[in-house]
Amino acid sequence: MTIPTTQGYRRHVPAFQLRFFGHSTVLVTIDGVRILTDPVLGGIGPLRHHAPTRGHGAVSADVIVVSHGHRDHLDLPSLHAVGGEPLIVVPAGLGQLCRRAGLHRVEEVVSGDLVDAGEGVTLRAFPALHDGGRPPMGPRTEAIGFVFEGSSHVYFAGDTDVFPQMGSLRGTLDLALMPVWGWGPNLGPGHMDPGRAAEAVALLRPRVAVPVHWGGLFPRGMHHVWPHLLVEPPREFARHVREAGTATEVRILKPGESMVVEPRPDQPAI
Repeated sequence: MTIPTTQGYRRHVPAFQLRFFGHSTVLVTIDGVRILTDPVLGGIGPLRHHAPTRGHGAVSADVIVVSHGHRDHLDLPSLHAVGGEPLIVVPAGLGQLCRRAGLHRVEEVVSGDLVDAGEGVTLRAFPALHDGGRPPMGPRTEAIGFVFEGSSHVYFAGDTDVFPQMGSLRGTLDLALMPVWGWGPNLGPGHMDPGRAAEAVALLRPRVAVPVHWGGLFPRGMHHVWPHLLVEPPREFARHVREAGTATEVRILKPGESMVVEPRPDQPAI
């Protein structure tokens, strides 16, 4: 099945495509609109990037969404590396940081705001339960997630713990990108481990869930000490979802892999 990669064209059968780059970086193509989430395309300080990096310089997008200010989600060199002159959507308070770095197509949002991505695709800022500030001295901002709404609906959670408002999306989602771990051996507050992520899926009830925020970034050398954390969290997440009896299909993508999500049988053609 061929998926459009340029704006201005829509398929008669609504399907969409994902490419997972590792950690929280996913390229989602809906109705020809390319949306890139929290791009981190290389290492950050002591964190080594374990995902394949070849070809990252050729990544293009129409829109970039940034969930919060932490450096493993808002990486300024990666934002500069993305081609296509994308619009960069960030939580309110982070726009000045981006503009000072020479990024000028920047729009700030708060939870509930809508952004027109073109071709009938809307980005809706959604709450998140996470500290969104930019350490050590950066602006204090809220963390957010996003719902991409076109012929299909995709939830990108960013970084978050489980919270009741997730239930407001129940039954509306074709796919949820669910964080299931972090970048080290331990998780701080505002994160989900595989079990908590499965609880979130039980609230959301997406048709498909893809685990992210695992296996892409890890402290230099520590992958020799905790190698299982580079592979096991998504498998544990799938097991928890299965054991909970949630009617959600879990698809695990290795960094660098892509997939197509077919339309629902009852979804009308465009």
